[in-house]
Amino acid sequence: MGKVLREGYTTGATATVAMKAAILAIKGEFPKQVTVLSPQRTEITLPVQSASAENNIGTATVLKDAGDDLDCTNGTPIVVTVELTDKSGMELRAGKGVGTVTRPGLQVQVGRPAINPGPQIMLRYVYEELIAPAHGCIVTISIPKGEELAKQTLNPTLGVVGGISVLGTTGIVKPMSEDAYKRSLAPQVPVVWASGIRTATLCPGRIGEHAAQIMGIPKESIIETSNYIGYMMEQCVAKGFEKMLLIGHMGKLVKVASGSFHTYNRNSDGRMETMAAYAAMNGAAPAIVREIMECNTTDGAALIIAREGYNMIYGQMAERAQVRAERYIFGKARVGIVFAGMDGTVQAVSSRAKEILEEEKWNIH
Repeated sequence: MGKVLREGYTTGATATVAMKAAILAIKGEFPKQVTVLSPQRTEITLPVQSASAENNIGTATVLKDAGDDLDCTNGTPIVVTVELTDKSGMELRAGKGVGTVTRPGLQVQVGRPAINPGPQIMLRYVYEELIAPAHGCIVTISIPKGEELAKQTLNPTLGVVGGISVLGTTGIVKPMSEDAYKRSLAPQVPVVWASGIRTATLCPGRIGEHAAQIMGIPKESIIETSNYIGYMMEQCVAKGFEKMLLIGHMGKLVKVASGSFHTYNRNSDGRMETMAAYAAMNGAAPAIVREIMECNTTDGAALIIAREGYNMIYGQMAERAQVRAERYIFGKARVGIVFAGMDGTVQAVSSRAKEILEEEKWNIH
């Protein structure tokens, strides 16, 4: 049997423990660990790294423990400062390294600290537990390394600037599963929709994003799909998008032409078979077909295809990918395909992509 992966705790749970430790410090209590409630009211107990207080202001630091999850915030200090006030209510502020929402479509309003509803519930539980109804507090959450960590997340794409988000629906982090990763990609869709854009530009990776920008496609329309092209197309359809552009490196989109919408190499890899089949369909000799089949990469196969004069297959594969993509979502949206080279140059544009680009007045270069 494989190793049982250890669960961890969200940034929201960590910040809540730090908030409670800060308030207890004001009261003269300095426990080594603190127990708080998740949004579902299950208990979560975490160690406190440090806590101090002066007058009505307390500060505590708790280290984020992501368990065995591959989380860039693992081990990061989360610092919460609480100032008691005579005004009833709890005010949340973003300190250093906590982002601010700048685009609509997320769970938090524009202009507010990127502290999601789940953590807000947990923080309020602490407020209700420890602070008298006639009094209030200002809670400032800081993540000193947050601005740098945000570069490893989707926050810049989602319009969260200045740091990372304080997240968590249950307070518990389950080691990253495929479903969890797909769900982390999905919030991009309502953000693009909320911006007023009605053509979603789906890119499996940086090559597609670079090509889209070269083509003059607004950055705000770009949605990263990673390997989950089919899943993200479904998310777009569910939101109401009726037009999509799928732009990416041939190595990814050739798989779509063969009907694969989860493009991780362990799940689907018929790249050489597809390219060889199209070359054969255009008259390539058996020796050329065999040479293509023996390639390890699509870029390697492309050298043979160029040498033999079969570059027309890129357009044919783009058309086939278009048919497959629209069939995958049962014709609920128009889908255009753009193959891009490693440097972002366009290799092929499907007929539907040309239509959509013309309608949007975007460029094909």
